[in-house]
Amino acid sequence: MPEDQTLDLLVPAALEGERVDRALALITGLSRREVDELLGAGRVDIGRRPLTSRSRRVHAGERLVVHGSIEPVGPQAPEADPTVTVPVVYADPTLIVVDKPAGLVVHPGHGNRRATLVNGLLARFPDLAALAEGDQIDRPGIVHRLDKGTSGLLVVARTEAGRADLAAQLQARTVGREYLTLVFGHVESDEGLIDAPLGRSDIDPNRMRVQSSGRPARTRYEVVARYADPVPVSLLRCRLETGRTHQIRAHLASIGHPVVGDDRYGGRARGGWPQLPPGRPFLHAAELGLVHPVSREDLHFSSPLHEDLATVLRDISPSGPAQV
Repeated sequence: MPEDQTLDLLVPAALEGERVDRALALITGLSRREVDELLGAGRVDIGRRPLTSRSRRVHAGERLVVHGSIEPVGPQAPEADPTVTVPVVYADPTLIVVDKPAGLVVHPGHGNRRATLVNGLLARFPDLAALAEGDQIDRPGIVHRLDKGTSGLLVVARTEAGRADLAAQLQARTVGREYLTLVFGHVESDEGLIDAPLGRSDIDPNRMRVQSSGRPARTRYEVVARYADPVPVSLLRCRLETGRTHQIRAHLASIGHPVVGDDRYGGRARGGWPQLPPGRPFLHAAELGLVHPVSREDLHFSSPLHEDLATVLRDISPSGPAQV
C-alpha cells in the first residue's frame, strides 16, 4: 500500500465500548506494539478527526482511518480441527450445548487462531461454517462465552435464526446461567446482589473494574457453604443477570472476596493452597436454562463440578465434597 493511501476500518458491534488501541489490534490483527507505533506516529483518525487518546472508547459503526502502509490481517474464518476435543451434552439441528473444559479458548482471536472450541466444533459440525461471515466470521454460532480458565456449559447456535433468537434471549436476560465458585473469606450475607457497572481498566485493558462509566452489570449470589480450614473460604452459587467480560470475577473481587485461583483479580493461592493450574480460577458454569428457538420448549442442562475443582472441595470437606 503506498504511503499516501489510507485504510478505512468499520468498528463492528462486537467491539462496542472497547479501547481504541485494543479494537484496532483486533480488527487488523496487528500486535499491540505495532498499534502503539501507529498511534504514536499520529497515523490514525477516528470520526475524521486525529486520534489523541489511546484509551478512547469506540462505538459500533464508527470508522477508524489508518494513514500509510500496514498489512491488515483482521478476523478470518476458522478451520476445522479434529484434534480439539469438545464434550457435547446436547445437539439438534438448531443448537449445541457443550461442557467446556478449563484451558480451552472459545473462539479464535488475536494470539489464539487455532485449537479453540470453535475449531473443534467445526470438525464435528461442519454446517457451522455457513455462519462464519460478517461479525461472526471468526466465531460462527457463538452467542456467549466463557473465559479460557472457566469450565462448564455453553450454548452454540447452528443456524442464523437460532443465533438471533438466542442472542435476543440473552439480551432480554431470560437465559438462566448459574455458576459455582469458591471465594476467599467468609461472605457475610447469605445472599445478595452486586449491581455495579464494569469497564476495562485504563492500566491493564485485560482487566475489568467497577467504574461509574462502565456498562451495567448485575450478579446475584447465595452462599452454599462456608469453610474455615485450611483457610476461610465460601462456596457461592452465582446467577448472571448481565454478561460482561470477567463479570463474576471482577464483581466478587470488588467486594473483597476474590475467586480462589484467580491470579488476575487477587485470588492467588494462600499458604500454597489450593494447587490449581495457573489460569484456572474456581469458577464453573453449572446450570444453563433457555427456550428452544424452534420448539419453544424450556431446556435445562446441568454440569457437575469438574474433577480439579471437586478435588479442592474434598481438601476442605473431610466428609467429602459439598452437595451442590
